[in-house]
Amino acid sequence: MKNTLSLLTAIVLVLCALSAGCTSPTQAEIKPVDLPTPLPTPVTTPVTTSVATVVATPVAVDTLPPEQFVDLQLTKERPDFSLHLLYNGGKGEIFVQNVMMKVTRSDGQVIQQYLNDGQRKPRRGDELVIQGSRGSDRVEVFVTSAGKTYKAIDKPMLTSSM
Repeated sequence: MKNTLSLLTAIVLVLCALSAGCTSPTQAEIKPVDLPTPLPTPVTTPVTTSVATVVATPVAVDTLPPEQFVDLQLTKERPDFSLHLLYNGGKGEIFVQNVMMKVTRSDGQVIQQYLNDGQRKPRRGDELVIQGSRGSDRVEVFVTSAGKTYKAIDKPMLTSSM
């Protein structure tokens, strides 16, 4: 009796496995995601150029895809009119390769500088400070994420009156 019960149980288990499809070959293959290999970030120094132009009207901003979003806070401080860019990380911080801020001052001077001088990937809490002017300065922030560069911020920064 015990042998019959054991044999019946084994047959039921085999039939369950066959009906569940556990023994059929699968056609789906797991393929690794192709991520572009990051290029070494060039070491740059702040570039200042004297150009006698008026601050241009900002253009549309390229938004990062939702899975690559990072939080950037831009402020203009008083009384020295310095422009502060604070990197707070975010959902896509693992993709970020570098962050560059370009400032076109109201006197026509253009200054661009990389966060951490392009020496390493940005980390939460990193801050970039560029000296602004008393007037309206145009600030553009470019984020290179997963091998593509996005213009994350493009806006005029006015000195707030207190």
